[in-house]
Amino acid sequence: MKRLVVLLAGLLAAPALAQPIDLSRGGPVDVTAAGGFEWRDQEQQVIAYGDARAVRQDATVLADRLVAHYRKRAGAQTAPATEQGGNEIYRLEATGHVRIVTPTDEAVGERAVYDIDQAVLVMTGGDLRLTTPQQVVTARDSLEYWSDRHMAVARGAAVVVTADGKRVSADTLVAYTQSGGQQAAPAKAQPAKADAAADPATSGKLERVEAFGNVELRTVADIVRGERAVYVQETGMARILGSVRITHGQSQINGPAADVNMRTGVAHMIAPAGGRVQGMIVPNEAQGAAKDGAAKDGAAKDAAPRPAPAKPGAKKP
Repeated sequence: MKRLVVLLAGLLAAPALAQPIDLSRGGPVDVTAAGGFEWRDQEQQVIAYGDARAVRQDATVLADRLVAHYRKRAGAQTAPATEQGGNEIYRLEATGHVRIVTPTDEAVGERAVYDIDQAVLVMTGGDLRLTTPQQVVTARDSLEYWSDRHMAVARGAAVVVTADGKRVSADTLVAYTQSGGQQAAPAKAQPAKADAAADPATSGKLERVEAFGNVELRTVADIVRGERAVYVQETGMARILGSVRITHGQSQINGPAADVNMRTGVAHMIAPAGGRVQGMIVPNEAQGAAKDGAAKDGAAKDAAPRPAPAKPGAKKP
């Protein structure tokens, strides 16, 4: 197992800030690879191959092959590429069985590119998945994670499933997470301490999901489809817009918009201004089952043995 520590420690030195899947901040990077390293000074690349691994604080990148792109640090004097502090990595590429993990989160795909300047991760390939304690996001085409914006973007047959079982799917999903309780401070307020920038208790908690194209929400009883939707985790409410269809068993109601309570499973169609909603209502199967149950109870009572009639002249007990 080959190791490269000193170089990347110098290239990537920066202030630490705990955030889920964030490689743009932190201390030294420890890179190991079973196959070794290839230095391409002309292209300003360092390649690690064969069970490659890069670790920075709580974030670990695992892949068959890692490529680090570096450049001269702004303001740094001309120095050999190996001199610590003279260069910085601005892009990290991973290919083959890619996994990026922290103590709480995991991103999986076949290829990944991390842009350190923008603090954005873009993953492509089959079986894309981002797993956090609050939700699981999957996609077919690409999966982006913007750590500074606390935002994940899933494209192509995208699905988000929350920890409590709520499910939203669409062509494109944008999931926003909380930043650990950070709020705009009053003008005269004292600046917050650096170590209080992110609260682990709330950081990464799902805030809302925006869905675009072929949207589908599922509750215990209904399936709601439309073209756009916004789901707010704290309230459990979703607003769906655009050719909305609510399907309940064999019944269907059509309209321009609907509100769905994902906690109670109640969907409410909103009528257009001066118009009506329309649909087809089929008798509830549950009501039919209740009637069948009542009929069976009645039949059971009719079939129950009855006391024999008293003989003439017999004394009542």
